Amino acid sequence: MSDRNKDQDRNGAWDDDYFATDFTRRQTLDMFAAGGLMAALGPLIGAMSSPAFAAADDEVVRIGYLPITDATALLVAHGMGYFKDEGLKVERPTLIRGWSPLVEGFVAGKFNLVHFLKPIPVWMRYNNKIPVKLMAWAHTNGSGLVVGGKTGITSFSQLGGKQVAVPFWYSMHNIVLQYALRQSGITPVIKSASEPLAANECNLQILPPPEMPAALAVGKIDAYIVAEPFNAMGELKAGAKMLRFTGDIWKNHPCCVICMHEQVTTEKKEWTQKVMNAVVRAQIYSSKNKAEVARLMSKDGEGYLPMPATVVERAMTLYTQDEEYIETGAIQHGAEWGNGRIDFQPWPYPSATRLIVEEMNKTVVGGDRTFLDGLDPQHVADDLVNYEFVKNALDKYPEWKDDPSVNASDPFAREEVLEL
Repeated sequence: MSDRNKDQDRNGAWDDDYFATDFTRRQTLDMFAAGGLMAALGPLIGAMSSPAFAAADDEVVRIGYLPITDATALLVAHGMGYFKDEGLKVERPTLIRGWSPLVEGFVAGKFNLVHFLKPIPVWMRYNNKIPVKLMAWAHTNGSGLVVGGKTGITSFSQLGGKQVAVPFWYSMHNIVLQYALRQSGITPVIKSASEPLAANECNLQILPPPEMPAALAVGKIDAYIVAEPFNAMGELKAGAKMLRFTGDIWKNHPCCVICMHEQVTTEKKEWTQKVMNAVVRAQIYSSKNKAEVARLMSKDGEGYLPMPATVVERAMTLYTQDEEYIETGAIQHGAEWGNGRIDFQPWPYPSATRLIVEEMNKTVVGGDRTFLDGLDPQHVADDLVNYEFVKNALDKYPEWKDDPSVNASDPFAREEVLEL
């Protein structure tokens, strides 16, 4: 088989047909998010504490990723040869279509370097006892909520009685969406298709990101919130309208984070440091060269993402210069906050981790969420995150401070701003 992943080989050349999936078969409220992970992967989780755990053995970098711009740092580090510059062996990254199979692949040892939506490792470590470590942020901002062009929706207050898709219960998207709904007098609920909705209820459902634009185009959902480039894809291919960028609600928020197996970080410190050096270097390059990086990742470049360069470039570069975004209120803090549609800085601010845990306690999710009861936000910031290796890499590459999402006067600390 070629160095492209199996999904790509099976489907041939990437094109827009990739997204015309039969979403009526609805990948269910995923077993993992609904609480079935321990039952399904119990033997694998036990193996992770064993010296024979496969992912730790051969020091080959094996990356799993979703086809979203959140994976940029990992894909650029591979595409630009930064892993090889560190003397590391690396396989071509493997594209995965949904969060649950990526979690499964990570737990099974198929991947030793991944990006997860930031709440996912919180859920993995404290609900499922999986020894995952958050090593760095993958990016900041980079997501939005789009609505169907024919829905007439212009504010969160109009999402009552509507169907909205999120990519995973434990996601920044679900947290930010529900914050905005509550602030707008709308109650987030999770109901079956047969259950009626009150006028002030917004029904949430899980859809894998590749299925969202097609579902919106035919009216199966009224809106979706997701990482780029699926918002840009929706705008260009499905008649979607941007309602609000998430980075305009939570200033420079984390979305995806870089994760590794804890065993690797303790037993292979030199290898881990080299990996993090490459990731940080890739983020700096991505921050300074967004259009070039977009083309590199697109199907017109190295083919990591199955979208054409025009879609990925829009997703990474088009922001305050678009007057419509300002006029419609999709961006309300642009001049004041100074961020981009997506930005890149690796430092995992403890303040953001604490806020995520606090907000998770207010967020409606499917499945058992009792693990959140009594979960101390400061403990999570201290226990889940490994600051050592990313700090060393940031000291080696101080240009990370040039990204607009970094406070140059105090780059390692910040105040969280959450404002609708």
